[in-house]
Amino acid sequence: MMDFRAACTALFLCTATPLSAHPHVFVDISMTLRTNDAGQVTELEVTWAYDELYSLLILEDMGLDPDADGFLTDAELQTVKGFDLNWIEGFQGDLYAVGPSGDALVLGAPVGTQTVLENGMLVSGHVRRFVEPVSALTLRAYDPTFYTAYDLQGRVTAPEGCTVGIEAADLDKAYTLVEEELYKNPPKNDDEYPEVGEAFADVVRVECGK
Repeated sequence: MMDFRAACTALFLCTATPLSAHPHVFVDISMTLRTNDAGQVTELEVTWAYDELYSLLILEDMGLDPDADGFLTDAELQTVKGFDLNWIEGFQGDLYAVGPSGDALVLGAPVGTQTVLENGMLVSGHVRRFVEPVSALTLRAYDPTFYTAYDLQGRVTAPEGCTVGIEAADLDKAYTLVEEELYKNPPKNDDEYPEVGEAFADVVRVECGK
């Protein structure tokens, strides 16, 4: 995550156009696929590890860990539990899944599994079930507006009988796209920032039950 964060920071420091730097939040993401007896993918567990600064801001906003010892009591953990699962209508969880034909796959609402504080980073997990089990799919994790940057680094696990292939994002191409979009239409605020997040997303291809 640090290399990705440094690269993004360098990009915006070198951009002449005055604007709010993007991304604002860095998230280390991992995924775990689960299958049924027929070998079809039925659900996906997602883990988000937020960068230290954003984690600190969340804790301060909630009035947690006032002694800054990096340890949350059981009561504090209950308070912060599910802090990132109050999704607005239409939010996709920054996770996009499509089937072999390219049709969007429908995922259920998130069910929280954990919220912990590790090495100054808030780590949360949630499970989302596929409305219909699938044998093959493609996954991308990204925020369209690139307010949040997700770093996968190959952390995808799947049961025996599944194959997982990961195509890393072409960061040079993504940075070029950002520069072109910013110079073409300089944003006045975050609401006008171009939707370039997908260009930074790794592509995860999964096949199971074959």
